[in-house]
Amino acid sequence: MNDVLDAMVRRSACRAFLPTPVPADTLATIAEAGLHSPSAVDRQPWRIICVTDQGLLHDIEIAGLGALRTADPAGADRIASRGGRLLYGAPAVMMLVEEPIEGPYGPDLDVGILAAHIALAAQSLGVNSCIAAMPGVALSSPAGPDLRRRLHVPDGFRFGLSVLLGYADGPVKQPHEIDPAKVITIA
Repeated sequence: MNDVLDAMVRRSACRAFLPTPVPADTLATIAEAGLHSPSAVDRQPWRIICVTDQGLLHDIEIAGLGALRTADPAGADRIASRGGRLLYGAPAVMMLVEEPIEGPYGPDLDVGILAAHIALAAQSLGVNSCIAAMPGVALSSPAGPDLRRRLHVPDGFRFGLSVLLGYADGPVKQPHEIDPAKVITIA
């Protein structure tokens, strides 16, 4: 099996990270891999904000958990059952923000493709990941304007997704079982 297919088969969501920092050059390589992701009509309507500032990550987590308790109590309970950490202790987070675009090719799909590229690049470099939408709750909380400023979110951009990055604290759950019946072939 080639390296790309191997990374796809082995990758699964990590929900418990060690505090060990991911080297800056590794994060730069992962971000660069993201820059190679395709987008509709090559607009690339996104920015990658790589955060390793532990104080900022803590503030994102606190704001997100507070907002989640109000907006989605069941989601907050699920997070609490997993240790109460919105970011699962990840030492690095790539916040993917998107430029709202009108028309038939919105940015959501492009940001999803970007997140997949980042997660697969991380896996290929021995870095665990979790693609997460929950940190977006923090940006819509009362602390959101301050967090957006500290994150240097460009004017007019909104949260799309995030990719939590780091090294697993313990075994990572096995990737899901695939179901070949989900493939429909028309010849």
